[in-house]
Amino acid sequence: MNEIQNIVLIGAGNVATHFGIAIQKTGRQILQVYSRTESSAKQLAEKLNTDYTHDLEKINREADLYIISVSDSATGVMAVKLRLNDRMIVHTSGSISMEILRKCSGSFGVLYPLQTFSKSREVDFSTVPICIEANTNENLKKLKELGEDISRKVVEIDSEHRKILHLAAVFACNFSNFMYRIADKLLSENNSEFELLRPLILETAMKVQEMSPKDAQTGPAIRNDERIIIDHFKMLKNYPELKSIYRILSEGIKGIRE
Repeated sequence: MNEIQNIVLIGAGNVATHFGIAIQKTGRQILQVYSRTESSAKQLAEKLNTDYTHDLEKINREADLYIISVSDSATGVMAVKLRLNDRMIVHTSGSISMEILRKCSGSFGVLYPLQTFSKSREVDFSTVPICIEANTNENLKKLKELGEDISRKVVEIDSEHRKILHLAAVFACNFSNFMYRIADKLLSENNSEFELLRPLILETAMKVQEMSPKDAQTGPAIRNDERIIIDHFKMLKNYPELKSIYRILSEGIKGIRE
């Protein structure tokens, strides 16, 4: 079994950036970065000190692995356009099947990092769970070897279970961050500052490292404190969209008690 040494990144966004940095730290080589926009490809290539292109016809065809890190809709388009014969290709999405890559190559899989990424914020990839899947046992072993050189947590998960995991991640991460945006909006528009909430947010996150979310739940809804809930509704009279969100979430907290 030949191990993965030379890699081409298809995409130059947040995930590709962090993957590229983490992979280089293992001693493997990023041969090339591809992006539809030349400036994005160049920017990441300079960070990784490697070649780049924005022309699909000029993608290096000698890599051991091709990692597609683009939007879900673009992944399907890219898979159709690329023809890699039996060169191994994976995508990094949590929500689409690995089968979307079947037309691209006879060797394919998934390398899904369960984390939120921003280019401007460094991430310790060794703490990031990596979910892998592949169309053959040999390919699975190759991905596992790569994954274990990057992260301390590599898990074999099929496409259906990965979709559920991604859905749960949307609730845990994306929706939670949207709540922070709402809190920031309320405070900034009423002469207060988001900074005051940071210790509360940190403690909330730390609690679920040691106890279940069910046991960590606090607030007026779980206590059935209707007086406070009604007061909050009144305070949100000028924010009808936020009032609806407050109502839905409070009813959800009351309803999901097990």
